[in-house]
Amino acid sequence: MDTKILIADDDPIVHESLKIYLEAEGFKTVDCYDGISAVASADSTVSLCVLDIMMPGKSGIDVCREIRKTSQVPIVMLTAKGEEVDKIVGLELGADDYIVKPFSPREVVARIKAILRRTENHAAGEDSGKNVIQHNGLMIDLNSYTVLLRGEPVICTPKEIEILFLLASNPGHVFTRDTLLSKVWGYDFAGETRTVDTHIKRLRAKLDSTGLGWSIKTIYGVGYKFELE
Repeated sequence: MDTKILIADDDPIVHESLKIYLEAEGFKTVDCYDGISAVASADSTVSLCVLDIMMPGKSGIDVCREIRKTSQVPIVMLTAKGEEVDKIVGLELGADDYIVKPFSPREVVARIKAILRRTENHAAGEDSGKNVIQHNGLMIDLNSYTVLLRGEPVICTPKEIEILFLLASNPGHVFTRDTLLSKVWGYDFAGETRTVDTHIKRLRAKLDSTGLGWSIKTIYGVGYKFELE
């Protein structure tokens, strides 16, 4: 089946430049020029979405929020502003990557391929059970991207789930912020380390581990670890 990449940007030049490189790699593209059509087109046949922050109809942030209500499809955000607030908001909503314009189409395609490889690797492990981690009262399933706490579902973004899964899979191991950025985003992610702090803060707010014998600990000046009592 063809791998479809949705490109949502009101600039025709962005579509033309990305389309040339994506089609050369064997991908199909779905072209949207506003946020409303992007939401309507982001169906189950799309393998990844590229969303511009500034679009008519709905912003990329709003489109990302709408898509995340029903889908975990990978999302790459584009922006001409490069403002940190947009970056943090986009990543908190569940974007997988964030690229500032002007960009190299080759770099965008390389990042898209890296994200899709990681997604495929998760799917390939569905039958092995390796993508499910359980600790007292906590279950993290990367096959379905779900988290259960005391048997109840906890709504988390894909990146929150991936960070939690990595930490919980390695109890006692201390991960630096840079290592978490690299491992969770799947390559040398040029992000800010406070992105990790934001995700950890949100995870702690969602996961009340009182009495369960585990916690996410801060190792000051270093990073984080999943600690079992």
